[in-house]
Amino acid sequence: MHIHVLGSGAGGGFPQWNCNCYNCDGLRKGTIKASRRTQSSICVSGDGVNWVLFNTSPDVLQQIQEFPPLQPGRSIRDTGIAGIVLIDAQIDHTTGLLMLREGSVKKEIYCTNMVYQDLTTGNPLLNILDFYCGVNHHEIAADGVTQFEIEGAKNLKFTAVALKSAAPPYSPHRNDPHPGDTIGMLIEDTLNGKKCFYAPGLCEIESHLPVLMNQADCIMVDGTFWTNTEMIDLGLMTKTARSIGHNPQSGKDGMIEKLDQFNANRKILIHINNTNPILREDSSEREELSRHGIEVAFDGMDIIL
Repeated sequence: MHIHVLGSGAGGGFPQWNCNCYNCDGLRKGTIKASRRTQSSICVSGDGVNWVLFNTSPDVLQQIQEFPPLQPGRSIRDTGIAGIVLIDAQIDHTTGLLMLREGSVKKEIYCTNMVYQDLTTGNPLLNILDFYCGVNHHEIAADGVTQFEIEGAKNLKFTAVALKSAAPPYSPHRNDPHPGDTIGMLIEDTLNGKKCFYAPGLCEIESHLPVLMNQADCIMVDGTFWTNTEMIDLGLMTKTARSIGHNPQSGKDGMIEKLDQFNANRKILIHINNTNPILREDSSEREELSRHGIEVAFDGMDIIL
């Protein structure tokens, strides 16, 4: 299995266009040791030819251009993308669908019924695509048990699981969470049995998740914030990390403490906010992650399982 990180940043990327926090200002001026990041997305292949795209960020066109296997050039209109899996209905994970509207071949979209509802009502991106390429919707059962395959994506099987989360602000059930608003995914290579657990929106490791996470050779999870009060401390927000659906890395019950419980060969943080000090490669926070065997995803990162 080949996993390629197309984008490793949270919404807005890094540096964020309107932000002058220590990280963003430092990256622009070259005063910190860090690298640019586009918004969170990965693609996965079991044969090196056909790829499953996880989420379509607003940066999707740049991401495709920077990873040639997604445009193999076999015909006048072509793509290496066999299907698109949407983890949730958030803007930074779905807006790129509008950038992929060209052509007459329908997009093969895999998502839960809750995500489909949000993208045909509160933010009707899929309805808009009907005026262009069109969409074939494949409903995902997020029960942590049901396996499914994606046509054309050879040697891969997928198992989705519901995560604790809130639907986007434009969702008709924003204040009434439903299972399937956000999912994690266990991705299996059927040739060698290797597995990756992918959950860029993981707020809490609930009791039903370890059974899947313990199977994984690689765990890729939410790395948005370092502390629970990160945005409050910077004067950028009045809400904590946990209250908006992100488990911080540090502190009691933080992501570091939780990941220490698992024996995966690789543990990787993805979806990293522009304010997070782990973006600085020489920071004490990055050093602490290294001591716990935790990596920080970067754009262009390749994971081979």
